[in-house]
Amino acid sequence: MNEITPEELRKWPKDSYELIDIRDDGLAAYGMIPGALHIPIETIEEGRNTEFKNISKNKKLVFYCQIGRRSRELDGEECLEGRDIYSLKGGYLAYVRAGMLDEAAREEKQHRAEESIRKKFHRQLFTPFAKACKTYQLIQEGDHIAVCISGGKDSMLMAKLFQEIQRHRHCSFELTFLVMDPGYNRENRELIESNAKALGIPITIFESEIFDAVDTIENSPCYICARMRRGYLYSKAKELGCNKIALGHHYDDVIETILMGMLYGAQIQTMMPKLHSTNFEGMELIRPLYLVRESDICAWRDYNDLHFLQCACHFTETCTTCHEDGTTSSKRLETKKLIAELKKSNPFVEANIFRSVENVNLDTLIAYKKKGERHHFLDEY
Repeated sequence: MNEITPEELRKWPKDSYELIDIRDDGLAAYGMIPGALHIPIETIEEGRNTEFKNISKNKKLVFYCQIGRRSRELDGEECLEGRDIYSLKGGYLAYVRAGMLDEAAREEKQHRAEESIRKKFHRQLFTPFAKACKTYQLIQEGDHIAVCISGGKDSMLMAKLFQEIQRHRHCSFELTFLVMDPGYNRENRELIESNAKALGIPITIFESEIFDAVDTIENSPCYICARMRRGYLYSKAKELGCNKIALGHHYDDVIETILMGMLYGAQIQTMMPKLHSTNFEGMELIRPLYLVRESDICAWRDYNDLHFLQCACHFTETCTTCHEDGTTSSKRLETKKLIAELKKSNPFVEANIFRSVENVNLDTLIAYKKKGERHHFLDEY
């Protein structure tokens, strides 16, 4: 299979080729190259996809994955015989890097992103962000908050919202925009750095060797990786004089976690808007995107033509995302699809899941835990 670089592809007439995204649903949902078709690689390899029959044979087929490795493996697939096929060199990440901006364009992108938060997406993004901060008392006078940036859409938007709320000066607090490099490859680190520069986020980067440490772990590597990352973030934040770390979990993460706890963990619990650290005295974890919908984050990202890092884990290379609850990306995606299906017949299902953990009636529970101690209804029957 021939390879073509993003720079070379941009010189081709747009009607001469069809661009095809072969990544999984999670990665494709996180951002695609404009105009691309999404055809997961599994359906091609298993011969289950017939969409190629509808594409003119006069058109070249340009396939891309995340980093340009899996798209090269399509050479020889029966359904592609007789077609002029190419692999996009470096994949989606190479396409994004090829669009890195000069200084003037970066200033324009930053201005547009900030202006869209203040105007077009104020009600969808800033209002629920500010509401969560007030409702759950996430920001207090004199705080020094480490805004933890993974490089994805959620944490990057969170950083911009923190800058915006600090501009309002309702209370005095400091911000440090903290990026941990757990062993990213050069391309992924450059993507984080270029996006931060384009958006005007002054990041502080520190390094760890977490990816190398979990490479040899067979059981629950994502869970262990997530716990280690949080520990490193707490430690570095405390070293820098911070008293809180902020993570970018949003409303959809919360409701998915609640439902997954019931379906896969046989428990009722939620992702809390803030927590005291058990291992780092005086430190707290806060989640200021708690009331922000993922669809609105995606709308802001796409409106501003931003392309962010998803999961840069070299343990899987195709990992959709790493979650601190230890669930696999497939389980979370499964749960997301289930909620979307339920919403078709009940438009209030998401809000009902969210509010269910605010309306717990202890009188109707068989058993529950409080501070690690188990209580049973027969104890007081």
